[in-house]
Amino acid sequence: MAPRTVAPFGPQHPVLPEPIQLKITYENEKVVDVVPALGYGHRGIEKACELNEYPKNIHLIERICGICSCIHGISYCETVERLWPMEVPPRAKYLRVIYSEMSRTHSHLLWLGLLCDALGFESMFMQFWRIREKVLDLLEMTSGTRVTHSVSVVGGVRRDIDDEQEKIIIRTLREVRQEAEALINVLASDPTVKARTVGKGVLTKEQAILLGTNGPHLRASGVKEDCRMLGMQVYDELGFEPIVETGGDSFARALVRARETLQAIDLQLEAFSKMPKGEIFERPKGRPPANEVSYRSEQCRGECFYYAKGNGTQNLERFRVRTPTFSNIPSLLVMLPGSELADVPVIVLSIDPCISCTER
Repeated sequence: MAPRTVAPFGPQHPVLPEPIQLKITYENEKVVDVVPALGYGHRGIEKACELNEYPKNIHLIERICGICSCIHGISYCETVERLWPMEVPPRAKYLRVIYSEMSRTHSHLLWLGLLCDALGFESMFMQFWRIREKVLDLLEMTSGTRVTHSVSVVGGVRRDIDDEQEKIIIRTLREVRQEAEALINVLASDPTVKARTVGKGVLTKEQAILLGTNGPHLRASGVKEDCRMLGMQVYDELGFEPIVETGGDSFARALVRARETLQAIDLQLEAFSKMPKGEIFERPKGRPPANEVSYRSEQCRGECFYYAKGNGTQNLERFRVRTPTFSNIPSLLVMLPGSELADVPVIVLSIDPCISCTER
């Protein structure tokens, strides 16, 4: 029997500059066991949300994750709106879709760049991030900031998109789609990329369901599951259909996110073509009742579960968030054993982990 070595992968390492540690046991460059260690970045956000009044929590919730901040803020507002309950103006729903998909576009472009970086394609990494800068510029133009946007409020959105901004956004999105599609075609057909990703970190459909994975990670294993199919905002009016691949490996997960990047742009363009005129905000009436609700939203990385319990005051009695990476980390215990040690960084990256989200 070959000697076994236990190597710490993290808590800071080149591929994932976030505090997670994987204790990897390997024999002759083959991984035989892996144990994740979390808890380096716990910030107590859920408890803090119980100390603030409802509106002030929006800014706090967006700090769960910088990349997903926009959808976190929207999801919190939609959870509270169901707790109240109250109706949001139609135009605000469309604006939320546009902001959500713009956020998804820049998140996936960021991930595609990181994948190229992990594979050693520095030039393509910079090209993906160059394109992403255009999307960040749009977010800055419409929300005022590049990272934590705070566009959503309980009852609607705080900023509208005027006709001139709409023309700029549509023109830029078409440019981004064309440039991103050209890069994606190169990435998907490159033999080196396939050699490093095809058959690496395989997760079967049955394993993905059993382990509770979600988001692009789940859809890459052939499961047609997406919270946007469950009545989120106005996705049913935009002809939304989830992107699904069946390979279940690192290559399939890359293809899902690549195709979702282009789909997110198409959804924004479709939303602009159908968005009605009108109000963007309706002030909540009365006091929040003693009530409890749960809500599922589709973050860039997958399903995000929100739970809120009100007690009739201006403060929540209990607030809970379960983020996508928390559900996707267990799959690493299945995907990594049997792989080459050199493939570990790409396989870990393929689930698009966010430890900031996971630990809150």
